[in-house]
Amino acid sequence: MFNKADLPEIIPVFPLPGALLLPRSRLPLHLFEPRYLAMLEDALKTRERLIGMIQPNEVPGRAGNGLHSIGCAGRVTQFSETEDGRYMITLTGISRFRVCEETEGFTPYRRVHASWSGFERDLGPTDTDPGFDRESFLNLLSRYFSARELQSDWETLEQADDELLINSLSMLLGFEPEDKQALLEAPSLTTRRETLVTLIEYALRGGDDEEIMQ
Repeated sequence: MFNKADLPEIIPVFPLPGALLLPRSRLPLHLFEPRYLAMLEDALKTRERLIGMIQPNEVPGRAGNGLHSIGCAGRVTQFSETEDGRYMITLTGISRFRVCEETEGFTPYRRVHASWSGFERDLGPTDTDPGFDRESFLNLLSRYFSARELQSDWETLEQADDELLINSLSMLLGFEPEDKQALLEAPSLTTRRETLVTLIEYALRGGDDEEIMQ
């Protein structure tokens, strides 16, 4: 388990629209661009093996570095190389971070000065949601899956603990990048669950004409 003192001041970041990593969750990634292969190689040389996942924030006319201010750092916990030199990796979420500034340097990938303040609970034990009405939530989720003609392993969903269930759905359901960012920035598991319910209900009312699942 990481302590705040173990977290580096500068981390590499991987801007990827719609990709969400949350603390204590796992995100599989496929790396093939040379700059991100270099990023992985450099990360594996460090004790922490951290890569920061972050959403691009490209708004015309807005100054800045084109990144959202908050991302989540994950430790490379699995990786395998394909015959043609690509990598399949798994990041395990460690802690969210706030971007202080981008670091200038000679690496082909981007790096930022990261502040870990305010996210201390990310390094703690599994989060809980005392007010979680699991039966109502699963009924809502069933309506959503039925409306989208999607299949799921309901037995696994029913048995998952609160954090695993809520975080996994937050990561897997194909909401818009700004909605993913709202789920990332939720200050507690309860707030994330409430945000998730709002997004599902909005989709069921036809608020999004596009497919909701990726």
